[in-house]
Amino acid sequence: MPKSRPSAKPPVTPDGRYIVVRGRLWRRSDPRLSPVERQRHVDALMDARRAVRDAPDDAARKAARARVDAAKRALGERGPVWWEDGTPDLTRRMARNTAYAVWYAALDSAAADA
Repeated sequence: MPKSRPSAKPPVTPDGRYIVVRGRLWRRSDPRLSPVERQRHVDALMDARRAVRDAPDDAARKAARARVDAAKRALGERGPVWWEDGTPDLTRRMARNTAYAVWYAALDSAAADA
């Protein structure tokens, strides 16, 4: 698995659908969102995550988690996939166990050569 610094941007799959974090695929935001719309959803997501962190009780935490889920769905990171070619969602799968395995292994060898 490629080593990355916390400040380094995670690798993006060649088709732009996923980022790879600690070897695992995570769906990217829908690229069809306008920059303004995307930022609005990101701001809502960050507010919701802070609300989860700061929740005084279970009910508030549950409500805040629902807001996180709603924001991630609005971004296209959860729920139905944003691409339209019928390819299944591979979110949370290990990159080495998917069709991205060869690409991911090449990242590893490129990092070793650096």
